Amino acid sequence: MNKIIIILQSFLAIVLLPSFSIQKQETCSLTIDVSELRNSNGTVLFALYNREDAFPDEHYKKYFKKLTGKIVNGASSVTFKNLPEGKYAVNVLHDEDNDGKIKKGIILPKEGIGFSNYKSIGFSNRPSFTKASFSVLNDKKIKVNIIYL
Repeated sequence: MNKIIIILQSFLAIVLLPSFSIQKQETCSLTIDVSELRNSNGTVLFALYNREDAFPDEHYKKYFKKLTGKIVNGASSVTFKNLPEGKYAVNVLHDEDNDGKIKKGIILPKEGIGFSNYKSIGFSNRPSFTKASFSVLNDKKIKVNIIYL
């Protein structure tokens, strides 16, 4: 009889213990706001990155998640939902012609661009994941400045 009880206890321990050790992964939301757009043409493309080797991404192919926001009164906002906790960087494009690409002159963009943690960009202040990244450990809201060159 004792052997049966020990076997049952062992069986229950094997079946129930994993359920106590599995923790639900926390997910967060990230809201990104842009304002002071020079016009209400087109849309705003918000690209979210979670890897250093993917950022910056001039052609918008290496992003983790991407959303498009409508422009209302010179501003736009989107919310990325169900994000795992982690480190992220944001690249924003005021896509005035709605083609999903950065319209460029000879070298510089003709449309507005922005990066998290950047107020300006230039040859000596080029975007990098290290500088643009921030931690998301719970729901967060950030503002990204749009830069017209």
